Amino acid sequence: MEDAILGQWRQFYPENISQLSWRADASEYTYVKENKIMLVKPGGEPSVLLSLEDFNKGIEAQSLKALKRFPRFSWLSENVMEFNAGGALIHYDFVAQKALLQLKVNAKAENKDFCEASNTVAYTIENNLYIAGANGEEIAVTADTDKNMVNGQAVSRSEYGISGGIFWSPNGKQLAFYRKDESKVTSFPLVDINTRVGDLREIKYPMAGMDSEEVSLGVYNLDTKKTSWIQADDFGNDQYLTNISWGAENKYIYIQVLNRESNHAKMNKYEASTGKFVATLFEEKDERWVEPSHKLVFLKKKPNLFIYQTNNRHGYNHAYLYNTEGKLIKQLTSGDWEITEILGFDKDEKYMFYVSTEVSPIDRHAYKLNLKTGKRYRLTKDEGYHDVQVSADGKYILDNYSSLNVPRIVNVADTRGKFVKQLLKAENKLKDYNLGEISLGTIKSADGVTDLHYRMVKPADFDPNKKYPAVVYVYGGPHAQLVTNRYMGGSRLWEQYMAQNGYLLYILDNRGSANRGKEFEAVIHRQCGQPEMADQMKGVEFLKTLPYVDADKIGVHGWSYGGFMTISLITNYPDVFKVAVAGGPVIDWKWYEVMYGERYMDTPGENPEGYAKTSLIAKAKDLKGKLLICQGAIDPTVLWQHSLNFIRECVKHNVQVDYFPYPRAEHNVRGRDRIHLKQKVSNYFDDYLK
Repeated sequence: MEDAILGQWRQFYPENISQLSWRADASEYTYVKENKIMLVKPGGEPSVLLSLEDFNKGIEAQSLKALKRFPRFSWLSENVMEFNAGGALIHYDFVAQKALLQLKVNAKAENKDFCEASNTVAYTIENNLYIAGANGEEIAVTADTDKNMVNGQAVSRSEYGISGGIFWSPNGKQLAFYRKDESKVTSFPLVDINTRVGDLREIKYPMAGMDSEEVSLGVYNLDTKKTSWIQADDFGNDQYLTNISWGAENKYIYIQVLNRESNHAKMNKYEASTGKFVATLFEEKDERWVEPSHKLVFLKKKPNLFIYQTNNRHGYNHAYLYNTEGKLIKQLTSGDWEITEILGFDKDEKYMFYVSTEVSPIDRHAYKLNLKTGKRYRLTKDEGYHDVQVSADGKYILDNYSSLNVPRIVNVADTRGKFVKQLLKAENKLKDYNLGEISLGTIKSADGVTDLHYRMVKPADFDPNKKYPAVVYVYGGPHAQLVTNRYMGGSRLWEQYMAQNGYLLYILDNRGSANRGKEFEAVIHRQCGQPEMADQMKGVEFLKTLPYVDADKIGVHGWSYGGFMTISLITNYPDVFKVAVAGGPVIDWKWYEVMYGERYMDTPGENPEGYAKTSLIAKAKDLKGKLLICQGAIDPTVLWQHSLNFIRECVKHNVQVDYFPYPRAEHNVRGRDRIHLKQKVSNYFDDYLK
């Protein structure tokens, strides 16, 4: 089990090229090998750019300690490296052997965000925001003593594309930051058992239908030392300020303002220096939900133009070109597929590079799009899941990819589609192991029309004349895709551990999961779990047609949304599923957070029937098979309240259930503790399903 859990990322992890990247604006790439930075021109042979010995000589001359290996670094220019060492951010010119910047940061600093334009770093300490420069001076941007006021951190529980709370202007002279007021938000107690008598740690947790946090955006001017506040009040205090974007000219801030109901978004423009509202550029509405998830991408050559992404216009996430007055110039991409990433542009901004699902929902391929003509070119030819870096001039790509039976290949190619050179073909480190065969396929969903993708892992030493117990592994919720054309189909080695122990594993991405378009996902609106279960049962029907699956021995396992799905399946279909293991399960959506829960379910007051139908409290009495629930005891995402209430309901109805808390675990059980968790899961199926 240790091999399966930790070995996934250690001895069995496919060989890669360390720190492979383009060298700033140059059309040449570097990587680290045997304590040397190697330099290569596309199609050329590698040469040593810098040895660790020479690197250490240079940094020691700058009063920095020698390092045992090259740190993680990035290229700021052809000769200047950026890296962290000794608690400081370093800019080092290896040719001049000179440190251009040594920026030490407070040891308590969190959420650090460095601004190259001003050589300044912003960070938080507890609930306040600070700035520090190369001179070592620490400036307090905020000084709130009320712990309900939180500055510079992610808000809205990191939904709607929100990943941080600090936003530097392009010239580094202004700093925008989130401020959230949690004074109306209810608290939930988490107990720290590490202390002699146990400590109470309360977290703020806004539950569906209850008071939420109030979010504002401040803009701090580094010259005047004053803060202006963005005057965003489209939907009162109950609104989301998402995807904060600075205009290229440093004058305006663009915010996708979303109402609490998540069905009406406005793209608003504000004057940064005063906070004044300038204009609403355009709006989006949907009777189910609008989910702004992408910042604006401004063109450098034409700073009055930006690229906007949404799945709300034509059903799939696509790119649209706008000007800063809100005029739609053109739709850049279209089709029954999604853009998953914008990679960047060439120097002249004639082309945009992006990754999409156009070939297949389970593949990822890179494309070059002519912004003027709309013509697009597929850059990655081999089937699979491609991770691509584009050179600054837009002429070459580094293509790192895998597919079902290919651990990893790294190629250099030009952006006309011509292969240049293979840098790596990783060997299969599992070739000598007795593994189960992995296959990818499709079935029709419960609507009879939509293709759903599955991954199946047959038992090792498979005998088609035998019958095997099957375990359905499920997640099923939004923002996740389990089945991909990556190495081993995107599976974890635990699936192979189970295959070696005589199980068939089946994983299906039902409607409601990610990267298949708006309609595919929005089918769950106001009824989380219902269409997902219908699709999963189509998967079970398929399993039952296989002569080697024992239809009397079907189990199910999942975590988080997958835990909700697991208990939903075993209680709604007690005669189908004999054994289930649910981790961190949502039991009733009224105990889940506002931002996620209300988007998909509306509020309990607006959708009482939906909340009642999807709640698992009333289903506890229907449990017939064996159910194990595992729960992180300090889970701040799916609170302990969920599973404990389910257990209480089982006790009331004299229904036997097994329960295992992980005392120091949050929402996921990580590190070596995970070995224990997955062994417990496996043992449970061994004890009751085999």
